[in-house]
Amino acid sequence: MSHRNLQLSKILYFLFLQIECLLVHTKILTLSYQIGKRNNQKSSKPPPVKIKRQKVDENIESDSDVEGSEQEGDGRPAAYSSDEEQQIETAQEKKLRLAKQYIEQLKREEAEKLEDKEIDDDVIASRLKRDILEKSQKLHYDRADNLLQPEPELIKVLRGHKLSVTCIVISSDDRYIYSASKDCSIIKWDIKSCKKVQSIAGGRKGTAHIGHTSHILSLAITTDSKYLASGDVNNLLQIWNPDTLQHIKTFHGHRGPVSGLSFRKGTHQLFSASHDRSVKIWNLDEMSYVETLFGHQDSVTSIDSLTRERAVTCGGRDNSIRVWKVVEESQLVFNGKGGSIDCVALIDEASFITGHDNNSLALWSVLKKKSVFTRYGAHGEKQEGSKLVTEENWITSVASLQYSDVVASAGSKDGCIRLWKVGRDMRFLHLLYTVPVKGFVNSMKFSNDGKFLVAGVGQEHRLGRWWSIKEARNSVCIIPVINKPTDTTDTSITNPTSITNPTDISETTINNPTDDTTVQS
Repeated sequence: MSHRNLQLSKILYFLFLQIECLLVHTKILTLSYQIGKRNNQKSSKPPPVKIKRQKVDENIESDSDVEGSEQEGDGRPAAYSSDEEQQIETAQEKKLRLAKQYIEQLKREEAEKLEDKEIDDDVIASRLKRDILEKSQKLHYDRADNLLQPEPELIKVLRGHKLSVTCIVISSDDRYIYSASKDCSIIKWDIKSCKKVQSIAGGRKGTAHIGHTSHILSLAITTDSKYLASGDVNNLLQIWNPDTLQHIKTFHGHRGPVSGLSFRKGTHQLFSASHDRSVKIWNLDEMSYVETLFGHQDSVTSIDSLTRERAVTCGGRDNSIRVWKVVEESQLVFNGKGGSIDCVALIDEASFITGHDNNSLALWSVLKKKSVFTRYGAHGEKQEGSKLVTEENWITSVASLQYSDVVASAGSKDGCIRLWKVGRDMRFLHLLYTVPVKGFVNSMKFSNDGKFLVAGVGQEHRLGRWWSIKEARNSVCIIPVINKPTDTTDTSITNPTSITNPTDISETTINNPTDDTTVQS
């Protein structure tokens, strides 16, 4: 009995195994059948039908036609395009188009300057060369050795302000001068005729007056002569139209007198410096405030800028100069050697000159924290016994013929403007000549073509009344910058073919200095 049970169990076991094998095999066949069916369905799909898009008729459609075409199909706008719409401007084509526009703009600018409708290609080529070198910081002109001292009869004097002239600017086309004064007025002068074109009268404090009601300390104008900015002792910043002198905008924000203004070249970005120890940035395209820069420990006395998004300022009694890097959100700090640093002017993007109240001029490079060269007694020294004593003629204004080796300085009440040659290696200042000007020279600017220097003169200093020169006249002086007639290789600012490489600021010293009174720092 047991033997028969054992055989029956074995038979049942084998039957279960066969049934499991059959089930597995059935599942495999089912899966393979389903996969094959899916593949057959995919392969049997018809190819997509290409719908040709109709070209848009060049005739103008009515509103009803447009609405009907938009409701075709499933309610979505009808997809149509022409061959012209499918053409996309490549990067090279865009560069070519922008280059042509830029050249046409240069031709118009040069035609206005030369008053000639036909401009030679050489003029445009030299202008392009100059722009390229200026942006690459390799632009430099050698002008100093070719200058002659002008005769006093050639100096033009423009009178119209009742009180001391505090600041002046020149339009980019060198046709107009804008001057401001302690009498709260702004006057527009025509350089060619030496006559007053327009003026903005000053007002009294407490009255409803569109304009300034306190001493104006600073002026600035954009490169395209679209905006004129002015700042006063009442902490106000006014924006004007230079063509009509119509008021555009009044900015509030500074807590002290606006002592300096500067537009970044080629833009409408405005830098303003104030006695509240801050520098503010304004965007005149949107007529809005951008940001405030802090760092100076005393009143900011002067500011200047060029093409890069940077500004250089001097902080008076805090004895420092700061280069503000707006994009990098940082600043470079340069320390002076005692006294108040009252004025600053950029020579190029990498160097600048400052004037101090101890009668000294200093040359600086952005590569060094201390001045490269300092000229003490720049505006007068006197002999007292065996000692050479510097007179109390603090530097009230400095100006630079940008990207060249010529700078100018004025020394308070010494009655003259001095033009200097900057050494090729920035290691010395050599006196070229002196121009007699009676009174306080509160502001100076070189013209863009380098043919003349404009000075704002008054009986008093622009910030106070420490001295008063009664015999002086409150005026604007136009001083010609004359080249030697015998020079066959003209290196004037209008001839960019004479461009040389930028000065190399090195550690080498001068073996034979041109002036024994120079002191190297």
